[in-house]
Amino acid sequence: MGYRIAVAGATTDVGREILNILDEREFPVDEVAALGPRKSQGSEVSFGEKTLKLRDIESFDFGGYDMALFAMDADDARKYAHLATDQGCVVIDASAAFRLDPSVPLIVPEVNPAAIEGYRERMIIASPETATSELLVALKPLHDRARVRRIVASTYQSVLTAGKKGMDELWNQTKGMYVPGQEVEPSVFPRQMAFNVIPQIGEFMEDGTSRAEWQIAAEVKKILDPSIRVSVTCVRVPVFVGDAESVNVEFEDFIDEDEARDILRESPGLLVIDKHEDGGYVTPVESAGDFATFVSRIRQDSTVENGLNMWIVCDSLRKGSALNLVQIAELLGRDYLQKG
Repeated sequence: MGYRIAVAGATTDVGREILNILDEREFPVDEVAALGPRKSQGSEVSFGEKTLKLRDIESFDFGGYDMALFAMDADDARKYAHLATDQGCVVIDASAAFRLDPSVPLIVPEVNPAAIEGYRERMIIASPETATSELLVALKPLHDRARVRRIVASTYQSVLTAGKKGMDELWNQTKGMYVPGQEVEPSVFPRQMAFNVIPQIGEFMEDGTSRAEWQIAAEVKKILDPSIRVSVTCVRVPVFVGDAESVNVEFEDFIDEDEARDILRESPGLLVIDKHEDGGYVTPVESAGDFATFVSRIRQDSTVENGLNMWIVCDSLRKGSALNLVQIAELLGRDYLQKG
């Protein structure tokens, strides 16, 4: 017996990828419903060899459905989540709407699977920021060995998280650079995105931290350890899909780079590509379409006690967003709903 699954925001990039991954991983489903706002009615999406017609989320009957995977923005998630939870359907949400709600578990399955048990209070499970997910998949096994004390990270994030409008703006600006008279002024991003990097993701807060930087720090503390000190600089780069992070970690106990490399090689969800030669590392281009989080450039940091540096990369659409939701659904089904 399989599950009845609803995918809300099924026509978004993340929603379509959720459907792809459910099919690829042969998730045990009896029925999949594709949901969206009323204005999107008539649209179609693919689920394996099937074509699903989009259904109106506002009038959809969630009764009898086991899980609803939400790939909508935060405002829509807040607006529609109760439609599912009020009828006993568990919501697994990709947006920022519920991530820091103390009554909602924030889950990276490779990192804190036991915390999912708290879903019963609100019938909602949140998935973290893409950059948080890839960071913690890499740090959790090292934290278990040597205890992370402090993290300093710079993220290099694709335009994917800005949605279709952000991706279109990068594409159109790039084309406009070569065609006189077709230049495209910034509207989604605060500065030109093509051939540029922008040290801002989200609005600025009073202390000068951007919203994304604050979010990642708060999520690391909620998921891994509230005592960890976290400093993050988030940078938007002209890449369509794929995020990278340069990370400096200070541990309580000494751990050398060779031991760290061995631990990471044996850890779930990770691939270590770390050759000390030209090109002996992974970039966002190579991560595209892959489920893994890649770790490269692992090396000792002699400027701090018990320090390591590393380079972390993942496909922000797959592992960073859609796959994490599906993995949460797999965990929930296997350990709690137990129908498949």
